[in-house]
Amino acid sequence: MSAGAGDEERGARAALTRVVEPGDEQAGRWLRRYGPVELLARLTAPVTAEDALPGAGERRIQGYRMRAAAARPVHDLERVAELGGRFLCPGDPEWPGQLDDLGDARPVGLWVRGRPDLRIWALCSVALVGARACTPYGAHVAGSLASGLAERGWVVVSGAAYGVDAAAHRGALSAEGATVAVLACGVDAVYPKGHAELIRRVVEQGLVVAELPPGSHPTRSRFVLRNRVIAALSRGTVVVEAQYRSGSLATARAAERLGRFTMGVPGPVTSGLSAGVHELLRSGAVLVSDADEVVELVGDIGDLAPARRGPVVPRDLLGPGCARVLESLPVSGALDSRDIAERAGTTPDDALARLYELHSLGFVERHGDRWQLAAAATTGSNARRGGA
Repeated sequence: MSAGAGDEERGARAALTRVVEPGDEQAGRWLRRYGPVELLARLTAPVTAEDALPGAGERRIQGYRMRAAAARPVHDLERVAELGGRFLCPGDPEWPGQLDDLGDARPVGLWVRGRPDLRIWALCSVALVGARACTPYGAHVAGSLASGLAERGWVVVSGAAYGVDAAAHRGALSAEGATVAVLACGVDAVYPKGHAELIRRVVEQGLVVAELPPGSHPTRSRFVLRNRVIAALSRGTVVVEAQYRSGSLATARAAERLGRFTMGVPGPVTSGLSAGVHELLRSGAVLVSDADEVVELVGDIGDLAPARRGPVVPRDLLGPGCARVLESLPVSGALDSRDIAERAGTTPDDALARLYELHSLGFVERHGDRWQLAAAATTGSNARRGGA
C-alpha cells in the first residue's frame, strides 16, 4: 500500500482546508489540474499572468488569496496532533476510497480524532440521519437501529446534531459499537454546545471527522455540504424522520447520486416529520423498520460484521468475491491490498473487505498493511469463524 502524501503535499492540503470551502468544485478542478502544492503557490505568490487561475472571477480569486495568506498549516497540524488526532490526505493508507466518488467535490483532506482506522470502518458503515426536532418515536427508532447495527458489527455514521443524529450515536455507543461523527466545524470545536459529553465519548470510542481545520465554526452552508461526506463515507443512508425540506433529505439525495442505498423508516401520516421520509419512499428509497432489514440490503457489498458463531466453513463454500481474492494471493510471501485488488480484478476497497472476511475465517493473515495465506488456505482445511 502507498505510504501516502509527503510532508509538502500534506502541508499544502492542510493550508488549503483554510482556503477552500467544503464541496468547492472549482477548487477541486484546480487541485486536479495543478496539485495542492502548485495551487497553494499560485494563491500565495505575487500575481502574474502565468499564475492565473481559470474559471473564477477576480473578486473570488482575491478571497482565496486573502485566506491563503492567513493560513498557518504548521500550527493546525500541531494543534490536531495535540488532540491526539491526524490529518488525512487522498492517497494515504487510511483515506477512504469511496470519498473519491465525489469527484471534484471530494474533500481536500480530513481532520480526524479517534484511534480506529477510518478507511477500514468506512468499508462497513451505514449513515443514520433525520430531524433535529425529532419526536420520541424518531429518537427511539434511531437509537434502536443504531444499537442493532452496532451489535451486528456495522459502523454508524451521523452528524452529531440534536435529535436523530444524537440518538444514532448514543445507540451505537450504548451497544459498545462503532460510530463516526462528521462535523461541520473543526474537530476541536463542540457544536452544538450541549453535545460536549457526547462528542467526547465518540472520540474515545469512535471517530470524529471534519473537512474544516481546527478552530473553524459551522455555518448553514457547511452543514448542507457536510452531508455529502456522510453519504459518501457510508454504504447506505437511512432517514428516520424528516420534513419536506430537511437537510437529512439532502444526505439521502447525495447517497442516491453516488449509487449508495437509500432507505427510510415510515412514520405516522399525521406527523409533518414523516412527510419528507414518505416522499423519499415514494421516489424509490427502500422501506426499512429494523437493523436486520438494513443489513439485508447493504450487507452484500462486503459485510465485515463480527464473527458468526457456528459450524466450520469449507473453503469451497466461499463466495465468488472472496474466492477471487484468495486465489490472487501467492503461495508464499505477502502483498498489500492494492496489489491483491489488481490481481483479483476488483477495487482496493472491495479487496480489503474480502481480506477481512477471509481473515475472520482463518484463511489469511494480516501483517500491518500486507496479507498472506494462512495454513488453513494452503492446506485446504476448514476454518471456524472467529474474531478478526
